[in-house]
Amino acid sequence: MGAMSARTSSPETAEVPHRAGFACFVGRPNAGKSTLTNALVGQKVAITSNRPQTTRHTVRGIVHRPEAQLILVDTPGLHKPRTLLGERLNDVVRTTWAEVDVIGFCLPADQKLGPGDRFIAKELAAIKKTPKVAVVTKTDLVDSKTLAEQLIAIDLLGKEIGLEWAEIVPVSAVGDQQVGLLADLLVPLLPESPPLYPEGDLTDEPEQVMVAELIREAALEGVRDELPHSIAVVVEEMLPREDRPADKPLLDIHANVYIERPSQKGIIIGPKGKRLKEVGTKSRKHIEALLGTPVFLDLHVKVAKDWQRDPKQLRKLGF
Repeated sequence: MGAMSARTSSPETAEVPHRAGFACFVGRPNAGKSTLTNALVGQKVAITSNRPQTTRHTVRGIVHRPEAQLILVDTPGLHKPRTLLGERLNDVVRTTWAEVDVIGFCLPADQKLGPGDRFIAKELAAIKKTPKVAVVTKTDLVDSKTLAEQLIAIDLLGKEIGLEWAEIVPVSAVGDQQVGLLADLLVPLLPESPPLYPEGDLTDEPEQVMVAELIREAALEGVRDELPHSIAVVVEEMLPREDRPADKPLLDIHANVYIERPSQKGIIIGPKGKRLKEVGTKSRKHIEALLGTPVFLDLHVKVAKDWQRDPKQLRKLGF
């Protein structure tokens, strides 16, 4: 097809080669990574949360354009590891960074650069081949003087640690300002390639993992301080209920919420099971919205002793 259409077109309108590749956004928790992913893809795919480490899995959002396909890979946050899980996550992060075609480093316009940003920037500087774009997020929260100061600070940070920015772009994903421009700047940094995913795909994440992620979000709501990340969710099965009329389908979902210690069980279940019921109701709404079908959700709380430190348990829980 390429050859034919190229022949019929005049030299000025010669076809631009199609590009496709992977990008990932990095930055401190709350730097606006998920919001940006959602704005680019145009619908909610990554799980937005103000805690690090909720997106443990590679959730990909896909930006389809006539001339390009940009696949967004969500890496877990890089942090100073305290557990085996922490170390494993950091290895995953570094491997992902080295494998993508472009890295967007998100820095909120309303917060001065801090040690956390410097820590990530130094790690990025060590990955030589991948182009890095500094994305200044949340620009709707500051005036132009503050924004200018942030852009200068980011430029200086790069010079200071030997990190060369391919671009420095201010965006506001909330106000949708310049999100399109960001995609325009990321696309030329991708390799020439045919599309890697079919047109309709918005996320490559298996539905079960996304469902588990939504349940985990709901379970953490309101108890984050007591159980920061000692919750893992495994969807045991998702099956359409038999003997249902075609116009009234029902999807049965059986899932286990794993905690580390028996004492945490009461926190999750709540007095007379009230909390667990709320978790079920809340996550069911989100799951139904995601899958577009009515759902019967069966939730059980189980104890998996110290799963964050046990390689066998980690594997079973998908890490």
